[in-house]
Amino acid sequence: MYDVILFDLDGTLTDSGLGITNSVAYSLKKYGIEVADRTELYKFIGPPLKESFEQYYGFSPDEAAKAVVYYREYYVDKGIFENTVYDGIEELLWRIRDSGKMAVVATSKPEIFAKRILKHFGLEKYFAYIVGANMDETRTKKDEVISYVLQNCNIPEHSRILMVGDREYDILGAKKMELDSLGVLFGYGDYEELKNAGATYIAESVRDIYPVIFES
Repeated sequence: MYDVILFDLDGTLTDSGLGITNSVAYSLKKYGIEVADRTELYKFIGPPLKESFEQYYGFSPDEAAKAVVYYREYYVDKGIFENTVYDGIEELLWRIRDSGKMAVVATSKPEIFAKRILKHFGLEKYFAYIVGANMDETRTKKDEVISYVLQNCNIPEHSRILMVGDREYDILGAKKMELDSLGVLFGYGDYEELKNAGATYIAESVRDIYPVIFES
């Protein structure tokens, strides 16, 4: 059975789509870009933010860095809390803690924001560590975050470790670090994305996570 469970945050523990897309739309508007369909911005949920501005809107590295600054103007006080915890998540985290397993957050979101969100929702008590990106846009790739966890978070030797996330970045990051992964379908990725990335397991609902963690 798995001893240590690494969780992505956005799209896995919380439904953060409203706050993230509002923040992206706010940033893009500074460049005269209006987005009529919010779902077009869902692709920003999960991957490193600066890279997404470069990839999806052709921003130069300097433009993308400034776009992140604009994004945070909206996000830091408003967008961060346009967010809800998925039904069943707290019960799952309680069960993990009660069973003696270790839960860790491993997110590409800046660590300072991740800690604020989890404290706001009363979830921080379930995690041994909360690890994310740095504010200077370093340690943003999921494999970098996972590597940091493995090297700095006192994971017991020979532990079986599982990465849980909703996007291909979570699955690919786990694969790069030679970990098993579980993709969830209640977030912002779909079955084909998770399957093609090589997820060890795919769960349609929070309840579907239980057999993997407690019976595998």
